[in-house]
Amino acid sequence: MKKTALYIIVFLIPIYIFGQGGIFNPELLRQRTTKKWTGSVSLNIGLVKNTNKIFWASNTDYLQYKDSINYWLVYSNISLQKLEGDPLVNSGIQHLRYNYTITEKTKLEAFVQAQYDAVSQIDFRGLVGLGPRFKLSNRDSIYRIYLGTLVMYEHEKSADIMGKKIHKDFRGSAYLSFSIYPIKTMTIASTTFYQPNLKAFGDYRLSNNTTLEFEILEKLSFTTSFNYNFDAYPVEGIPKAQYELTNGLKYDF
Repeated sequence: MKKTALYIIVFLIPIYIFGQGGIFNPELLRQRTTKKWTGSVSLNIGLVKNTNKIFWASNTDYLQYKDSINYWLVYSNISLQKLEGDPLVNSGIQHLRYNYTITEKTKLEAFVQAQYDAVSQIDFRGLVGLGPRFKLSNRDSIYRIYLGTLVMYEHEKSADIMGKKIHKDFRGSAYLSFSIYPIKTMTIASTTFYQPNLKAFGDYRLSNNTTLEFEILEKLSFTTSFNYNFDAYPVEGIPKAQYELTNGLKYDF
């Protein structure tokens, strides 16, 4: 790996934390570079003291490879959360994504993902998806817009009041993603996912990740991210809507 980045989150602003529920923005990870190999390692730590003491820590790693035909992305995130008086809870995502170039604006995209989230009572969720990815823009230096229309198989084991439950479903996974570069030192990236159960469209998930990143010193950037997740049929006792806001610093070297 020829390029390594270290993210150091120096403060967090939690609005209402239930856990990310598997949200991350693959478009923000796609590096605008001619190098074949890029990657990063990050460590995020937060401590908030108000009526309760909340400790939050996260490690995120990714590795990217791309050439004129192939694109590979490996992503891993592990998070820990501790509310004063409550037991430690954790969540994690491991994700592998592959793109094969068919034309300049069309790619075949496939991914596999495994995740767990103690806050949302998801013991395990496995996903396998495949479908086309379309580039809708042609001004890469100013903005990029992509549309993906995938079909995925989901195997979910969740904890419920009545015991463990297992769901096996086929879902759509449509996403619209855009990245804007207002100035050379600023990036705004947003991806919205819509994932309906193909046998019952009322059972759907809607999620969004939006991140603003701008350079404040050479190789040092400020980042702020907002995550939103809506599940029409979450595990019993878990709210349908979950969201999170975090701020931090990013250092590249």
